[in-house]
Amino acid sequence: MATVRLLSDEEAAVNPAVQAVFDDIRATRKSDFINNFWRALAHDPAALKRTWESLKAIMVAEGPLDPLTRELIYIAVSTANGCSYCVHSHTAAARAKGMTDDQHAHLVAIIGMAAQTNALVTALQVPVDEAFLVAG
Repeated sequence: MATVRLLSDEEAAVNPAVQAVFDDIRATRKSDFINNFWRALAHDPAALKRTWESLKAIMVAEGPLDPLTRELIYIAVSTANGCSYCVHSHTAAARAKGMTDDQHAHLVAIIGMAAQTNALVTALQVPVDEAFLVAG
């Protein structure tokens, strides 16, 4: 259960700042759906706008990583951070961007392997190899 009430479209329409962000989300995503994250964050219009603008700049704008790769990274980081909401949200987004069941299975295998080897390296306190350090 959320710690704040999720704003409805009617409540968002009362605040021009919230409505503007919701309208931009809909236009950018070409969908009428506003997910619960944005509805919860809408209680703080400045944080809503700031977060949406940052997310849009990183996840939507042109960049060197393709949109599916960005979603896969987001899933991996969300898994590491234990954010179930983000794992679900970005898995849905990755599927919408073409992720196959095989790709998802491979991603989960990579996340599991990274978690295992990260724990081993941490427990063993293995020093970083000189060859892995950036010279300079």
